[in-house]
Amino acid sequence: MPESSRETETDEEMTDRQQRDEGNQPSHNIVSSISQFADDNLTFVRNISTGLAVVGVIVIARSIKLITKFQAASEIPARFIERNISLRGKVHSITERGLEVEHVPIHLPVLSRLLSKRKGVRTSPMLVNLAGVELTPEGWAWLQKNLAPAQTVWLKLISREDDMLHCLVSQSKQGSMWSYCMNEEVLRLGLARTAPMVGVLPDSRLYWRLHKRLHRAEVKAERKGQGLWKQDSLWERYSKAVRDNALFRLMRRIFRRT
Repeated sequence: MPESSRETETDEEMTDRQQRDEGNQPSHNIVSSISQFADDNLTFVRNISTGLAVVGVIVIARSIKLITKFQAASEIPARFIERNISLRGKVHSITERGLEVEHVPIHLPVLSRLLSKRKGVRTSPMLVNLAGVELTPEGWAWLQKNLAPAQTVWLKLISREDDMLHCLVSQSKQGSMWSYCMNEEVLRLGLARTAPMVGVLPDSRLYWRLHKRLHRAEVKAERKGQGLWKQDSLWERYSKAVRDNALFRLMRRIFRRT
């Protein structure tokens, strides 16, 4: 009797195992079918994956305006200004109001042409001012000499005022991978003075960080006596004092009359 019960239990276990295997068979068949389909249509699956990736890039590019060409300061999203995003640009000219810079967006082969909304439209440059800087006439001359038309610059957005962008303008050094900030450079050469940051709250961290950075460059020029901080030599100061002397001017008038 005990042996027959063991045989019965063994038969029942085998029956349960078979039923479980039969229950798992459909799911196993589905996985096998999908795997077989993917193997047989590998190129098709890859094309689908590529298509989904391209669609994803297009959606992201549209949402964050990576490839949008800005024609005016008003077209730049407010979040770009708030986050101090850097834009690439190409110099058109330097006027009394500021720099005229054409925005050069990120170029994505094929996609940039497909997603361009301004086909055939003439581009217009944006007006850019060096943030926190008041240029001297010599400073404007220096900019015209060092910023040739079609030269590439980077614009770190600080604030916007009507049609004017206030930026930190950077330029790559010739023959070097490094760039320098032109706002700091004109101050370091004594070709400008520091000025209040337009459109930036005076008690904000951004204001004080930029003010400290620019003020440091101005102090260097003052210590070295460069540009507008240049001091006359002892002989030049003595000559000027003599020319401004009242007695000397009187003697000059007397000699002119005689």
